[in-house]
Amino acid sequence: MLQAHSLLWNYLWVAPNVCLLALAGLLWWRGISREIPAFLAFAILNSICGLAVFTADITPSVSAANFWRVMWVDLLIESLLKFIVIGEVFSRLLKPYSSISRIGQRVISCFGVVLVLAATLVAAFSHVDSDTWIIWGFHILAQTVFFVELGLVIGMFLFAAYFRLLWDRLSFGILLGFGLSSCEYLAAWAVLTNAGLSAQGRTLLDFANMATFHVCVLIWFYYLLVPHKAAIPVPAPALPENNLDVWNRELERLLQQ
Repeated sequence: MLQAHSLLWNYLWVAPNVCLLALAGLLWWRGISREIPAFLAFAILNSICGLAVFTADITPSVSAANFWRVMWVDLLIESLLKFIVIGEVFSRLLKPYSSISRIGQRVISCFGVVLVLAATLVAAFSHVDSDTWIIWGFHILAQTVFFVELGLVIGMFLFAAYFRLLWDRLSFGILLGFGLSSCEYLAAWAVLTNAGLSAQGRTLLDFANMATFHVCVLIWFYYLLVPHKAAIPVPAPALPENNLDVWNRELERLLQQ
């Protein structure tokens, strides 16, 4: 059962992408996609790319080199869309604070640049797990992307906690899925590069990656489609200096002078 191209393997590869495409359809049908258009684009294109990679994997006429080229395209599209979605979530989080939202976008962009530089250093000292550049280059890029993604997600949760912001259900669910997938991938990468796994061990890590993505899709189904009356509070110390309403008013006053 826990073998490459087994029934479970094929299910874990295909089912999450089909479910994500179905989620996109439900979001559009219910009109929720107007609130999170970037995530709708992510759900559609990511699922299509995932199914394209699966098709390339099972098609005998597709060479190994071409398969990895398809993987590269999938990773680049997924990465770009993820960062666009994270930016969309950050805008939703700061929507009540228009002045701070404009500056906050610049702050999180600078934070992303710092994380990219840090991820580049990590990638530079990473162990090369293949003699073929197209393979180990893909792994290094994926590690860098997930490193930056996790840093942005953690940074946004800490930002919201410090300023005592309230998460709306859609934004919280999207970031929760991204955070879970990036944590699992980086943990799997650490095991892969340091444990000297056999081919079977690598296959088990692939199962873990696909199963985690399946869980993330189910999380998005729950948070984006199941109605909930109350907002999700983020507890933080009740300090007067981290009142974002006061900061927003003062910033608007300064901008108007």
